[in-house]
Amino acid sequence: LKLAVPPLLASPLPRPPDVTRPQQAMALGPVARRTLPRRAATVAAAAAVAVGLCARPASALYLPGVAPIEYAEGNRVELKVNKLTSVKTQLPYRYYVLPYCQPTVIQESVENLGEILEGDLIENSPYEVNMLQNASCKLLCKQQLTAEQKQKFMSMVDDEYLVNWIIDNLPAATRYVRRGSKSGGTTYMNGFPVGIVRSQKYYIHNHVRLDLQYHAAPDEYSGFRIVGFEVEPYSMQQIEQNGVITCQDSVNYPAFELSAQNEITFTYDVQWTESDIRWASRWDNYLKMTGGQIHWFSILNSLMIMMFLSGMVAMILLRTLHRDITKYNELASAEEAAEETGWKLVHGDVFRKPRHSKLLAVSVGSGMQILGMSVVTLIFALFGLLSPAHRGALLQCVMLLYTFMGILAGYITSRLYKTFNGTDWKQTTLLCAFLYPGIFFGIFFVLNLFIWGQKSSGAVPFTTLFAVLCLWFGISVPLVFLGAYFGFRKDTIDLPVRTNQIPRQIPAQPWFIHPVFTCMVGGVLPFGAVFTELFFIMSSIWQHQFYYLFGFLALVLIILIVTCAEISIALTYFQLTSEDYRWWWRAFLSSGSSAVYVFLYSILYFSSRLQIEKAVSTLLYFGYMSIITIIFFLFTGSVGCVAAFAFVRSIYGSIKID
Repeated sequence: LKLAVPPLLASPLPRPPDVTRPQQAMALGPVARRTLPRRAATVAAAAAVAVGLCARPASALYLPGVAPIEYAEGNRVELKVNKLTSVKTQLPYRYYVLPYCQPTVIQESVENLGEILEGDLIENSPYEVNMLQNASCKLLCKQQLTAEQKQKFMSMVDDEYLVNWIIDNLPAATRYVRRGSKSGGTTYMNGFPVGIVRSQKYYIHNHVRLDLQYHAAPDEYSGFRIVGFEVEPYSMQQIEQNGVITCQDSVNYPAFELSAQNEITFTYDVQWTESDIRWASRWDNYLKMTGGQIHWFSILNSLMIMMFLSGMVAMILLRTLHRDITKYNELASAEEAAEETGWKLVHGDVFRKPRHSKLLAVSVGSGMQILGMSVVTLIFALFGLLSPAHRGALLQCVMLLYTFMGILAGYITSRLYKTFNGTDWKQTTLLCAFLYPGIFFGIFFVLNLFIWGQKSSGAVPFTTLFAVLCLWFGISVPLVFLGAYFGFRKDTIDLPVRTNQIPRQIPAQPWFIHPVFTCMVGGVLPFGAVFTELFFIMSSIWQHQFYYLFGFLALVLIILIVTCAEISIALTYFQLTSEDYRWWWRAFLSSGSSAVYVFLYSILYFSSRLQIEKAVSTLLYFGYMSIITIIFFLFTGSVGCVAAFAFVRSIYGSIKID
């Protein structure tokens, strides 16, 4: 059986500053998904699974929800409209907030939780598109413009809002030709602009040319499959004579200047073109536009950092540590034992309960929860299940996996807290279930109030917030308690040395062992391993690009985990060698401090890459980047702490202590 799954998906590049007027437009989009009524969605999903189980083996096997749709000639092809988006404001709006032509009845398509949280609002439109039937200068409607509507158009044009359309689940994009490019290079932009400003005059795009590509393979299937969707917007004043409308884009026919007109006419062309592109390859043109070499540079850079750290840790383990263990095990006399120095001296305090042990256990457990969520999400993404073909699927998958990984958080927290000989297991489990999820939800809720105040479609409805709370209280919290129950029932982790009742005095420490210095130095290397890939992830979030390089991301994640573990092990060893046994929090913070650099980088990205000016948009950016920073802090810190704990157990289990 041939598995027809879309390849790792590519994204259009952001619009460069040196582009001409769009020559033509293009959207090589994700796989098709039928629109179902809300009440029928669950039944249809169950029926699809049942049919798939009962069906005979066919020539192709498709994952649920990604099968192509074949259209017969003359069949209606539905054009749907999505939200209006802007990189300058980060506030999406409903398509019909502008005086565009509306259908008789506006119907919303089925949305999953991820689509709602992302602010997607997919609705039907009055555009009539039929398979293989071309149309020229077809009248859509005429609208009278009020002063308020003109002002709304001007505001949207000033904020560079883009119109987003969908045909057969392919999002529209506009193709631009680079000025000065000898090879005629092109680049792509999601959607098309509402309008443009020239010499302080506003011109609205009131005519579009839809160029649709189809593929036919009579030997494999009947009908036609849509493999491309191109849009070219125009601003023009249509001429009507004897009831016939003429659309001309030339110097003899002026553009539609908003301030000079009180009525706007919307028209469109439809042109079908046969294409050799197969349905499973209709994203390939975007793949050609990506910076693959930059990603390989990122991986190479990260690998060099990891190799440097691995060499340092190997030197510690194979030379210094091996020599120490051999020397300590050969000490025979009391005089020699009295003169011993280094990390063996603190064996009676090395596993002493740290300050705020409850918070440390909860932080490590929450970090492991995020690690488990990240690994499983990447596995799904590598199999093509979370491609941009499924709008909102990535965010929905992350939320559900974070919820179900609550059992891992409860288990790790309870195991570590029991190692500290903690007895207040109820409060610890409650902290694990509510502390960090509460911080995330609190920030999200406050930001949502500001978005709601702007009347943006990005505001999450209160019914959806209630559904998120149900996931939290109904699934995540019980799973945290279940994991904690299993963790507390298990025996305490066996420690190789006993802890003395009286703490040992810590000698004066050199300046380079100071906690602030070691944490700042320790955070540089994990951040250096990921900062190049971080740029592409942030561009995906804040510049509305598709992120598809999950293979690169998986490699970066592995390198990040190894780097965090190694930097924590190295710094913990140097600290113990200085006879300072307070390593628990230091191990967590030495790798977790890389989150500080992530937040500083987000400030640099905001000032250099984005043109956000509005206060609400700025608050939105830094609010969500704060959530990402906390997640990164917990993830890297917990990996470093667990690795350092395993290292300390190993070295103290290798020496003979009376």
